[in-house]
Amino acid sequence: MNGREAEIIELIKKEVKPALGCTEPIAVALAVAKAVEILEERCTCRKDGWRMTEDFRIRVEVSGNILKNGMGVGIPGTGMVGLHIASALGAVCGKTEYGLEVLHDLTEESISRAKKLVSDGKVCVSLADTPHKLYVKASVAASQGHNASALIEDDHDNIVETWFDDTVLDSSAGSGGTADEVSSKTTSDYGLTVKEILDFAGSVAYEDIRFILESRTLNLALAEEGIRSAYGMRVGHTILSEKYRPVFGSDFMSYAMAMTAAASDARMAGCTLPAMSNSGSGNQGITVTMPVIAYGLKYGVDDESLARALVLSHLVAIHIKGYLGKLSALCGCVIASTGASCGIVYLKGGSYGQICSAIKNMIGNITGMVCDGAKVGCALKVASGVSSAVQSAVLAMEGICISENDGIIEKDIEKTIRNLGEIGSKGMQTTDNMILDIMVCK
Repeated sequence: MNGREAEIIELIKKEVKPALGCTEPIAVALAVAKAVEILEERCTCRKDGWRMTEDFRIRVEVSGNILKNGMGVGIPGTGMVGLHIASALGAVCGKTEYGLEVLHDLTEESISRAKKLVSDGKVCVSLADTPHKLYVKASVAASQGHNASALIEDDHDNIVETWFDDTVLDSSAGSGGTADEVSSKTTSDYGLTVKEILDFAGSVAYEDIRFILESRTLNLALAEEGIRSAYGMRVGHTILSEKYRPVFGSDFMSYAMAMTAAASDARMAGCTLPAMSNSGSGNQGITVTMPVIAYGLKYGVDDESLARALVLSHLVAIHIKGYLGKLSALCGCVIASTGASCGIVYLKGGSYGQICSAIKNMIGNITGMVCDGAKVGCALKVASGVSSAVQSAVLAMEGICISENDGIIEKDIEKTIRNLGEIGSKGMQTTDNMILDIMVCK
């Protein structure tokens, strides 16, 4: 492995991580868990089982995008939605050592205790006045009179500052509590292009990227659970049902749509299985991988070819997402399904030009899809994204590409991607504010 390959793998491992539950409420749970761990370390009067009995008072301030994406999404194992129960669970059973799987040790007892804290009015969630799209500040007070706080900014697991009794403990720290140069680097710092991503995916030693197959392990398990147990809106379950076989058929597109939507169905409805996320989003991780995994299952693709396609798919999504930021008014499945389209083209033997065509076809198609918060209805958007991904891949393989004279498409693929980023990060800011206003006033 050469230095550049090591750098790109570093980026993949930074942006592709297991996550248990929707990552916005999970970020809240992580910040609360960190604050409680500080109290545990510094309050000498605590006893065994203290977290299950302590009368915590929890105050959480979040950015508008965290609020939007946390209001209506299911919290694993609870049958509840929202940031209040996520905050309480972070206090009762959260462990920061698990990162985005902070609620890994969830039990019926901890769920019951967390629900009691919420019903007793011990959790307050409010909108923060901050320019950061991704911002969570959690403050926890204990009955002994002490308090602790933790601040997350810009990445879902990036704890940048902590306090005990209003005294700063650590500043600009990673989620492990120590300074982390990798976490401070942005995607743009890596200087990727689509051409380099394709060259890397095709040439890097298989043993160096074999780890990416964990995406298949986690996300396929979620998809199978969604098909089997009919979570949420049952989008994937319905597409695959015998009843609607005359409508959807049994072709690859329907299979890919169903498997991807089923994983989203399960995750958004509170399934306790983790997803392999991409760019801080479990739904994006599902959407960027499951169509590629479905292709592999449908057509018997070997593990090495699948791993290379998944690396390509993940990296294209990470590259595009770098221009948008972690949270925006643009639905993340637009970016994720674009990555998946590239992965499908790769498995079909497509060239660099055909991969660029797939990206342009996607950007010329579903760019306007807005994000109106994380919720069970996301499975519908995921299914639409997968349908577009398959269409775009097939057209690209046929040498068909949307014209550079159309809309925001340009001859240069990197300029086209930057145009998408400008629309999502800047042009849709008013849309983002309006969506939030509508949601909080319902």
